[in-house]
Order: sequence, then structure tokens, then C-alpha cells
Amino acid sequence: MIRLQPDEWRERAQRHERRVEPWIGPRRLRKQRGARDPVDDFLFDYYPYSPTKLQQWHPGLGVELLGTADELGSYRANRGYRRTSDGVTPDEVGLVDHLPRLHLVHRLLQATQARTEPTGCFGMHEWAMVYGLDPNEVRHTGVPLRLAPEQIKATVEEVGLRCTHIDAYRFFTAEATPRNARVLTRANQPDDERAGCLHANMDLYKYAMWFSPFVGSDLIADCFELARGARTLDMRAAPYDLSDFGYSSIPLETPEGRRVYAREQRAISQWAQPLRHRLVTEVDRLISTATSAGALCPDSKSQLDPTPA
Repeated sequence: MIRLQPDEWRERAQRHERRVEPWIGPRRLRKQRGARDPVDDFLFDYYPYSPTKLQQWHPGLGVELLGTADELGSYRANRGYRRTSDGVTPDEVGLVDHLPRLHLVHRLLQATQARTEPTGCFGMHEWAMVYGLDPNEVRHTGVPLRLAPEQIKATVEEVGLRCTHIDAYRFFTAEATPRNARVLTRANQPDDERAGCLHANMDLYKYAMWFSPFVGSDLIADCFELARGARTLDMRAAPYDLSDFGYSSIPLETPEGRRVYAREQRAISQWAQPLRHRLVTEVDRLISTATSAGALCPDSKSQLDPTPA
């Protein structure tokens, strides 16, 4: 057990808050003004974690925060913590009910980690989400398309659809879905995902957040930063005109645009590799701890099936 004095853990918490402020501050201002950003807001809307949740610093399992009741007020009130004689620490018993989901994530991440080959998808998933639709039917109605519907259809038909991520595939239009190289299902997700997939790499943030406060905030912030980079590339390669938001488009309708995308996609994949490895290692540790704690909690819900999201 690592024990942190009040001045130590407060400094770490403040450093974390300073790091995430450039991400959460603009989000809060946009909410107040009723404004939208198609890149950054996705990370708070699609992933159900508020700016406050990201802002909260947690040391992770195996760390005890020392201090008085007043100093530790928010941690003492957090159901993920237990009190000790000198402070608080994340409660390993609370991990027991996470066991099914921990095993699911461990299997998924390990399988994905082993598939480092390029997906060859060229970011066509966003195009497949508007394939065959009129401009007033698209998901991002506040952002104009930069190509006519017939140009989008022609590009999708020329490049093809080779999506490997169920949570992108499920938003394909009815016309686009049969064009994908594989039929994707939730059950087959561990068999289909690739380490080069932008959405698979964005989801590292989701998986890290699933197990907060047992996963430390440093890893969570690292995964959020990756997700933000992946989402930026995702939307730059989409058939939308994001120039009003300060983003230049990558024209996937051209061979040069596809070369640029493939290069940037590989860079995101390389960025994600050590984070995925860290998360696998952390989940493995949580599984071991939860299994040991579960032997003492026979009435836990750890046998329930997880619900992937």
C-alpha cells in the first residue's frame, strides 16, 4: 500500500485539474452559451462522463490518502472508498461486482492488442453514416456537408467499407450496412476489433472510466487525450465542412487524402499501443484483486452478465 500525505495527494490532484481544465473549461462555456463543437463535445456526449467526473482525481487501487475528515471530505463520501485508521483508500470489495465487465474488457483489449495490422478502412465509417441521406437527415445537422450526396455515395462505392468496430457500424445507414466487408455484432466484437481502428482507440477512455476510482486518474487523462486526438482525425476525415470550427478536412475522395489519413491513423495507433498495454496490465491487477475479494463476498452480483456499451 502506497501512503500519501495530504500535501502530496493535494499536489497531484491540483496537477490533474490543471491538465484537464483546457478540455473541460471550453465544454462548460459551450453548454452555458448553447454552442456545440462536433469534435470535443462527442467525448462528453457519446461517453457518459461529465466534465466533473473527468476533473475528479483518484489515486487508483493500492493507494491510501492520509488526512483528517475535513481534508478527505469528498473521498470519505465516495462509495468507491473505504475509511482506514489514518485516511481513505479505494475499496477493493467494490471491485467484486465489476468482475464480469473486467473479464470482458481484458479479453477485448488483449485480442485487439494482438492485431496491429492496418485496418484499410480509410475512415469511411462517417461517410457510411450519411450514405444515401439528404443533407437535412444527417446526424450532425449543425455542420454542413462539404460534398453533395451523390459525391459521398460515389466515394463510398469506390473505396469500399471495411469497418471493424461495432459502435461505428451500428450507425451506418440502411443502404450502407450491407456494403460493409463484415457483419459486425456485439458478441463478435473481440474477434473483429483492430488496434488501428480510431474508435477502438477512443474507447480506451471508456474502459478506463468504467473502473474509476480503481483506475488512477493519470491513466484516465492519458486515454482521454488519445481519444481527443483520434476524434479530431475522425472528423477531419468525415464528409463535413469543419472550417468554421478551425479544422481542415482530409479529402478521402482523393488518393492523396487517403494516404494522409492512413499515415495519421498509424500515428494514432502507435500512440495507443502503450496505453492499451497499461490498461490491460491494470485490468489484470483489478481482476486479481476482485477475485480475492469475491471469495469473501459470496452475496455479490459478480456472476451477472456484463452489458457492453
